[in-house]
Amino acid sequence: MRFLEGHQPDHDLTYDDLFIVPNRSDVASRFDVDISTHDGTGTTVPLVVANMTAIAGKRMAETVARRGGLVVLPQDVPIDAAADTIAFVKSRDLVADTPVTLGPDDLMAHAQALIPKRAHGYAVVVDDGRPAGLIPRAAEGHDIDMFTDLRSTMIPIPVTLPAGTAPREVFDTLTDANADLAVLVNDDGSLRGVLTRVGALRAGIYQPNVDDENRLRVAAAVGINGDVVGRAKALAEAGADLLVVDTAHGHQVKMLSALEAVAGADLGLPIAAGNVVSGDGARDLISAGANIVKVGVGPGAMCTTRMMTGVGRPQFSAVAECASAAREKGASVWADGGIRHPRDVALAIAAGASNAMIGSWFAGTYESPGDLHHDSHGEYKVSFGMASKRAVKARSSADEAYDRARKSLFEEGISSSRIRIDPERPSVEDLIDHICSGVRSTATYTGARSLEELHDKVVLGVQSAAGFAEGRPLPGGW
Repeated sequence: MRFLEGHQPDHDLTYDDLFIVPNRSDVASRFDVDISTHDGTGTTVPLVVANMTAIAGKRMAETVARRGGLVVLPQDVPIDAAADTIAFVKSRDLVADTPVTLGPDDLMAHAQALIPKRAHGYAVVVDDGRPAGLIPRAAEGHDIDMFTDLRSTMIPIPVTLPAGTAPREVFDTLTDANADLAVLVNDDGSLRGVLTRVGALRAGIYQPNVDDENRLRVAAAVGINGDVVGRAKALAEAGADLLVVDTAHGHQVKMLSALEAVAGADLGLPIAAGNVVSGDGARDLISAGANIVKVGVGPGAMCTTRMMTGVGRPQFSAVAECASAAREKGASVWADGGIRHPRDVALAIAAGASNAMIGSWFAGTYESPGDLHHDSHGEYKVSFGMASKRAVKARSSADEAYDRARKSLFEEGISSSRIRIDPERPSVEDLIDHICSGVRSTATYTGARSLEELHDKVVLGVQSAAGFAEGRPLPGGW
């Protein structure tokens, strides 16, 4: 990474402050770019989903890992629930999506409530263990009887194929049948999963993030209070592939002690820890046992820390300094927060991050755990910050009433925010396409065939607010 001559800044920078200068390039295609990472997470795209309750659930974990990313389960999920989620993700197919399934005697109301949990728009009716029909999502304003059973309303399955059918064959079969969805079945006729035409295309582009047993990967977080080592051991035994020791202020003695204890337990898993924004903070976490340092204080959409406390640092500069310090010690960093456009992921990689950690942007997708709501502007889900009063209340539910009341007086985060479902990109997979397309293009502009080359070759310039505004599209015209 270098700056244009005369553009070396004397102040800290956010992603919006920067632009990337095109280099001479012999990279002919976006598909010639390898966007896998090398930080021990197995990610084949540089994306990690933040450990936020409103975002990181089992559907998100399955879908993101299938496309090469990684989801971190929140620290306030009970161990038994976390173990169930890990087992679910590990059992999922590497190609076929897991559909909503219902029985023939279930009601249409149940189906219509559950179908938006998946982006492909159907529920599969299963009778005696075998797929018997499909229920499509009802169009808005379409008058249907919500109390009708599914047996009398399901539609025939247009395409049924054996599990393991090559994605290209699935695509061609669906195209020939003018169908949206194929149901894949095991040898005994039981349901394996479903695959859309777009899903078949994605299966040929993305490489799943898998463990040594060829199962999808998932990570889990622990805090720095209570029986940290006990929770870490339980998560490791449940099959978590990476542990994140997480707290808002990562450069504190309590964090270092907790991190040393988890690292000392020798669980055989990579450990990420944070959050910090300085080289000193990164070095201390690495010395305490972190393989990956999580960087970012205050840039998140649900975070009020900077306005409440004045504490934090512009994210690009924080990532660049921490990444430089981590490289000296053979460790990596994740850029956590402040990602609002594909360009921000590319700039995080340019700064030296191995992965970009995304939260609120992914909250507004069908795969996030929250219920789908509607208002006059369309569909939305509700998200909240993990230091907000709502999150603190959930984490302190086992405390005595006095302690819960005292903790409720302090919050640094938004407790309720409507995150819109983008009708153009309603699925997290749509957003992954959007982001990876941008990052691949950035690499071709800089002459890079890998993320490491992108960091090494990128040339940056500093721009004014007017410069950033000039680069924004004007879809509504002048």
